[in-house]
Amino acid sequence: MLLYMSNGSAGAKSTPLHSVSVAGAVVRDDGRLLAIRRADNGTWELPGGVLELTEAPEAGVAREVLEETGIQVEVDELTGVYKNTTRGIVALVFRCKPSGGTERTSDESTAVDWLTPAEVEERMAEVYAIRLLDALDENGPHVRSHDGRRLLETSA
Repeated sequence: MLLYMSNGSAGAKSTPLHSVSVAGAVVRDDGRLLAIRRADNGTWELPGGVLELTEAPEAGVAREVLEETGIQVEVDELTGVYKNTTRGIVALVFRCKPSGGTERTSDESTAVDWLTPAEVEERMAEVYAIRLLDALDENGPHVRSHDGRRLLETSA
């Protein structure tokens, strides 16, 4: 069943509104994963943000990772599609390799770090940690939904 947002007309249906974001699961040769501590809420997440209207997803990933971390990347492949059912955000996550730059914070990040998979699980909420951990799995791309706090069960 589709949920339609009201456009103010009684009985009228409109197209559901969604935002598309992109994120980079940047993996170093030693297996460490790039993460940021967000400036707005202090949570650890993978670098990413809203895809610009005229931007290709791969270009958006490279732009967002560079803006938030100072790291340049080569975008490899799509590893997952994640939907926040509460906020209507669809996130496309791409595995990337670092190709240059130096770690630095930005207006959007207060810390940048390379984490082990165990540290990812310790520092990040499950709905964000799974995105990085899925990128290590060669059986993707994964498709998952969450409500902002926890993963939702999917039916086959």
